[in-house]
Amino acid sequence: MKQYNVGILGATGMVGQRFATLLAEHPWFNVKVLAASPRSAGKTYEEAVGSRWAMTVPMPEKLKGMIVRDLNADMDSIVNDVDFVFCAVDMKKDEIKALEERYAKAECPVISNNSAHRFTPDVPMVVPEINPQHLEIIEAQKKRLGTKKGFIAVKSNCSIQSYVPALHPLREKFGLTKVLACTYQAISGAGKTFETWPEMVDNLIPFIGGEEEKSEQEPLKVWGTIENGEIVKATAPSITTQCLRVPVSDGHTAAVFVSFEKKPTKEEILDLWKNFKGEPQELDLPSAPKQFIHYFEEDNRPQANLDRNLEKGMAVSVGRLREDTQYDYKFVCLSHNTLRGAAGGGVLLAELLAAKGYFD
Repeated sequence: MKQYNVGILGATGMVGQRFATLLAEHPWFNVKVLAASPRSAGKTYEEAVGSRWAMTVPMPEKLKGMIVRDLNADMDSIVNDVDFVFCAVDMKKDEIKALEERYAKAECPVISNNSAHRFTPDVPMVVPEINPQHLEIIEAQKKRLGTKKGFIAVKSNCSIQSYVPALHPLREKFGLTKVLACTYQAISGAGKTFETWPEMVDNLIPFIGGEEEKSEQEPLKVWGTIENGEIVKATAPSITTQCLRVPVSDGHTAAVFVSFEKKPTKEEILDLWKNFKGEPQELDLPSAPKQFIHYFEEDNRPQANLDRNLEKGMAVSVGRLREDTQYDYKFVCLSHNTLRGAAGGGVLLAELLAAKGYFD
């Protein structure tokens, strides 16, 4: 596979740090640029992050001495040095939109972890195993931006990565009519650790700003269709969610209730999950889990502490499938929110784009 030089915008934050750990030894992508706000610019990566390193693995040696650039002021030199960038900046939504569009218009593709462009009609929001066909919208986006090579592609919200993969094969085969999902989300989703957020110890907060709206609307875009140069959201299923912050370091869990147009048997559901593969598995992409959905027979699984790192944190775990009195079935899902749900999902999306020639 061809090698690509890449940059990380927002490299000092928690998701940026996760990108750094995933990309330091990546077989296709070579980290050439680390960029952040003016307050970090000019320092080495080690100095800029300092005591805020939040990963359980040490900072990659090869990145420690790299000088952090200013993601706005140094854009011209950054674009010159890389084939594309990963974006994980912590800014206001309209600022992120403008920043990502500036990079795209400078002919630098942007793989974004941010929510700013998720509902831009010609920006694909891709879970690589579920809707790789949405990458075709990039041609329409380039026309709008007036670019030859530059575009923006985003990954979806971390909360929907736990349950939408389990729903997807069922929706295709049996038709979903309604979904209720309650998510129990880790503190790293807020960019925090227990050291930086002591209020979360022995606590649960029943609100995460904007999260319920994203959890109800984003799956419909992922399941949408391309029509006249934009992605039109699916009209079904009807989805309702509640999102809670819980005292877990990493791993978003979802309690899911579903009803179908045509109710399957339990065996049919388990069979679909076991055999579900997507393009990342078929293309054998470096970050793709071999088995995307893992089903646990034990009543007390999946557990965040035990199962979030399954297949390097890129698999989705499911358990407790049983019939329900009000819906057809209920089950529990888990995914690693900063791996599958954030940086890892971004890297996998970039691998899919690379394999399909979008960076060439």
